[in-house]
Order: sequence, then C-alpha cells, then structure tokens
Amino acid sequence: MNPRVTPKVRLYVEHPLGLGQSVPLSREQAHYLFGVMRMNEGGEVALFDGKSGEWRAEVAEAGKRSGRLVCADQTKPQMDPPDLWLLFAPIKKARTDFIVEKAAEMGAARICPVQTKFTNAERIRRDRLQSHAVEAAEQCGGTFVPEVADMARLDKVLAEWPQDRQLMFCDEAEAGAARDLAMAATGPWAILIGPEGGFSDAERARLKSMPQSHVVSLGPRILRADTAAVAAMTLWQQVLGDWG
Repeated sequence: MNPRVTPKVRLYVEHPLGLGQSVPLSREQAHYLFGVMRMNEGGEVALFDGKSGEWRAEVAEAGKRSGRLVCADQTKPQMDPPDLWLLFAPIKKARTDFIVEKAAEMGAARICPVQTKFTNAERIRRDRLQSHAVEAAEQCGGTFVPEVADMARLDKVLAEWPQDRQLMFCDEAEAGAARDLAMAATGPWAILIGPEGGFSDAERARLKSMPQSHVVSLGPRILRADTAAVAAMTLWQQVLGDWG
C-alpha cells in the first residue's frame, strides 16, 4: 500500500492524530462512512484535526452508530493559512453560506460576521456556519478549519481593533488601488466586506480614520456581497498571501 496516496474520503475530527492513534467516530460520522459511503473494515479515510496535518487511517471497527479508525501514516503536513480575518455583513442564508465556504477554501484563518447599520440579517446560526467551514475544508484538501465567530456589531469590533492588524476596507464609493497593498505592512490582516446597502456615512468615516485601514476598490462595477468577498480575498492572496 502506497502511503503517499491520499484516500478519496476526507473527514475532520476533533481528536488528536498520530501514528497508531485510535480515533472513535461519532454517530453522524459513522453513518456517513458506513451508511452513505458504504465503507467497511479495512477501508481508508483521510483524517485531519486542524493541527496535525492529514493522516491516512484505516477502518478498524464499522457499525451503524459508531466506529473506530486507526492512523497509519501522515499524507500531508499541517498547512496553516495566513493570519487573515474575513469580516462580512451576513446576507441571505444561502449566500452567507457561500461566503463562509469560499472563505474557508481561499485561506481565511477566522471568519467574523458583523452587524452594520444596513445589515439585513439580525442573527446567524454560528454552529451551522461552522459546519459549512468544516465541510469546505474537507472538500478542498485543506488541513485547517477557520473559526466562525459570533456576530458582533461593527462599531464594537472597531473599538477593540488590534493595533497590529491591518484592515483592507472594500468600499464601492472609493477608488483605492489594490496594488497599493503591496506597499502595506505585512503581518496580521483583515478584509471587511459591507452589506448590500453599503456602509453608512458614520461607518465610512470611522473606518477612514483608522491608521490600520487601507481603502480598496473592487473595480468599476458594484459587486454583490458574496462576489465581493471572493474578489477581495483573491486580491489579498495574490499580493500579500500565500498564493505567490
């Protein structure tokens, strides 16, 4: 058996991984592997816990409601993303799900829903969005799962903003060039995407007054919030991230 071949089925587990480590399965995981994927004892699964890289594991016990895997060898080292937060104002359910999924795929380290003056959604289901982040990491081959934070008011988030974290403020009313990011500081960063109704005058003034803020335009056309999130992360990753 070639240890370099990664199994097709990938699973995130909240359990330490290592050579010979036994990993118990939850009822939901057992149903997925043995009921949906029709795996049996001896089958192979790629496991990751967000800290230990990816491991090839073999099915040691298979049951309808439980099971056990055993780690055989490591197939990927741990790959952490850049220290990048994505702040966005939640929108319609399916499109918010899309933003979280793409942020996880594209290398966000933390996903932060924020409530602005014109935010349409008053609440979110953080646990459901976290599950979407896990599924995105499983599907894209990543070994890291970003944390989805509870929704917080933008003014409170900015009042407690870390001094060393730069902020890419995406504003359709401005014309800041993405190339200006190349001259900005490296280190911790965040991207802020506004709601469908845009930022209020007070929010815009507050953001412009921050020394960490870098105003960037996403082009001559006004993008939907979910499109803007993907476009902004693409720009940042190309200039300052780990895509180069």
